[in-house]
Amino acid sequence: MLKFAANLSFLFTEAAFPDRFKLAADAGFGGVEYLFPYDYPTKDIRHWLTENKLQQVLFNLPPGDWAAGERGLACLPGREEEFKASLAVAAEYAGTLGCQRLHCMAGLRPAGIDELELEATYLANLRQAASFFAPLGIELLIEPINSRIDMPGYWLDNIPKAIRLLEMIAAPNVKLQLDLYHAQIMHGDLARTIHNHRARIGHIQIADNPGRHEPGSGEINYPYLFSLLEQLAYNGWIGCEYKPQGETLAGLGWRPV
Repeated sequence: MLKFAANLSFLFTEAAFPDRFKLAADAGFGGVEYLFPYDYPTKDIRHWLTENKLQQVLFNLPPGDWAAGERGLACLPGREEEFKASLAVAAEYAGTLGCQRLHCMAGLRPAGIDELELEATYLANLRQAASFFAPLGIELLIEPINSRIDMPGYWLDNIPKAIRLLEMIAAPNVKLQLDLYHAQIMHGDLARTIHNHRARIGHIQIADNPGRHEPGSGEINYPYLFSLLEQLAYNGWIGCEYKPQGETLAGLGWRPV
């Protein structure tokens, strides 16, 4: 049976963040993810998880100055010490929350810097992070995010590039975070993508296209893809990172029974 996690940065936003944990549990979710936990003390989040019998599935490493538009540090030359410091911050949260997966955002492509320098910086940072998290039993995820609509200028924006980087990093605890919404926008051919890269997939996220709303609202054939994932014995989590068209509960009819 497929396991779905509620992304609390997207779902149940009609309630305050601490209240979303109970709403997710009451709606039948066994796990939660969200963009970042760093605005809240670890003990508070741990309490919300425990009280609602939820598993912390995923969150992102610190992304730099999010409010100023930064979207990750990993590819940015000159920010290596900040990236290194972010690993310890994320590890503290992951340890307290029992989270075994962290997504490392690549960052926006800075102007005037050669592609080879960006790639070298990214590879060095990811190798360092992989070594840091491996003894902690934490899996590091890299996610291609579409640069056409949602994140113009994002450096890691396509799956072939992500697979090539994974091969170069060559660390067993670095995996692909496959967001089917982003993949549809950049590539399409989702079933073949899942087939071809199943062994590298550490986490899946979903939303329909266009609009990034719930499955069933757009062009992606999610019933077929869910059936395919079951056939392939995918036993990881599927994060629901979509924007409900109305109230969250009203849009949950897409979930397989």
